[in-house]
Amino acid sequence: MRFLPRPPPATNTHRYLKINLLKFHMVKNIGLFWVKDDFRLKKNLALIEASNKHDQVVAFYLYKKKNLENQEAQKWWVSKSLQDFKKSLDKYNINLEVIETNTYKSFFEKLFTKKNFSIYWNKTYEPNYLQFDKYLSKNFELNKIAFKILKGNILNEIEDIKKGDGSPFKVFTPYWRNAEKFYLEKIPAIEKKVTKSKKKISFFKDAINENEIYPKKKWFKKFEEYWKPSEENALKELKNFINNRIENYSDARNFPNVIGTSKLSPYIKHGQIHVETIWHECIKVKKKGVNKFLAEIGWREFNHTLINNFPYMLKGNYSKKFDKFPWEKNTKYLSAWKKGLTGYPIVDAGMRELYSTGWMHNRVRMIVGSFLVKHLLINWTEGEKHFKNCLLDYNEANNVSGWQWVAGCGADAAPYFRIFNPILQGEKFDKEGNYVKKWVPELKNVPKKFLHKPWELKNDKILKLGSEYPAPIVIHEKARLKALSAFKKI
Repeated sequence: MRFLPRPPPATNTHRYLKINLLKFHMVKNIGLFWVKDDFRLKKNLALIEASNKHDQVVAFYLYKKKNLENQEAQKWWVSKSLQDFKKSLDKYNINLEVIETNTYKSFFEKLFTKKNFSIYWNKTYEPNYLQFDKYLSKNFELNKIAFKILKGNILNEIEDIKKGDGSPFKVFTPYWRNAEKFYLEKIPAIEKKVTKSKKKISFFKDAINENEIYPKKKWFKKFEEYWKPSEENALKELKNFINNRIENYSDARNFPNVIGTSKLSPYIKHGQIHVETIWHECIKVKKKGVNKFLAEIGWREFNHTLINNFPYMLKGNYSKKFDKFPWEKNTKYLSAWKKGLTGYPIVDAGMRELYSTGWMHNRVRMIVGSFLVKHLLINWTEGEKHFKNCLLDYNEANNVSGWQWVAGCGADAAPYFRIFNPILQGEKFDKEGNYVKKWVPELKNVPKKFLHKPWELKNDKILKLGSEYPAPIVIHEKARLKALSAFKKI
């Protein structure tokens, strides 16, 4: 977007002078950088633009309690990220101020009354944020305040990838084939870096301490054993993944008992690393797992196009026929699922991993998701809500699309009759039971033969079913038939 105010019609000479006067003025005023999911220096276009055009830059993060409501895990990551990013920006004489606000609109209404700044931010690719960008653009123009909105953490802008007839893709494979080609054919942009400000200044009077964002419950303390939210660590994780794991990614990614995935998802979500950085580092190596891994980046891109082209899916089913699906409300079953007490070891291990680490292995996400919607017939929105609260890498596009994929009601979704058998999934992808034993220690002495179906052991000396570990809350075969019958109704 162009800087405003736009110069009035004039002679070429007059226009030239007006533009240069505006540039001169912009260097003298303050550059504000609105931090959203942008906790990085590298490929942070808005921050780079602000620092290159202004002698003095202030970064600000808006803490809107409602935004992180029921997202307890992410409160921890955001607070830690703010602490780290503040230290990074200090080296550039850029102050990072955290402002608590009830609504973004009320904050910006006050900001519109000030005239001594220009403002920059990166896009967030969720419909409500993109709609708010339009509101801000209109009002910054009306108030003659210079602003610029830049590309966010994505490879291609959403509107760039369409079918030949201009309609959006609804199937991933043709989407990614076109999106990958489009990205590869782009002329590479000249990469700039953040510039040091002349001196560090403050801009807002009511800044709060980032520690005030910490969740009230102390369960997040466990996260510190597993994660270090910082740009530096994100880049280290990427390097480690490329050097040591990407070659076997296609196969290893399916086994939760080994570190076969990148573990980059929380860093991508919070912008400690840009997907373009991941792309360019991956294609430097000639290893067989690269294309498979980059397709996962493509899946993220696809999901963002879906929620923007079909925003109704954020609140309900993409496939409207599922509006008539006979979901069941069962608080007892839902609670057992959340706590990892379903009686199915691979499901319970996944739910406990989630609670302890703020993350869950992708293969297991599919298993626990399928169990909730197809064994328990509980609406996928209940699972989406729980994941939103517990996942450090919670991303609206990925989470909603992922749950609808499992349920069968999304775009390019798994067929309704694909019902994961939690016993076979456990035996296939956790053959030795190491993953289950780590997260469900009650089963550590159960022989491998019975580990994924402990109800068949029938030996109280090894395991007292019902007291030490629960019996299955549903019987797989019966639950499967019931699910198929329910799906056939729609």
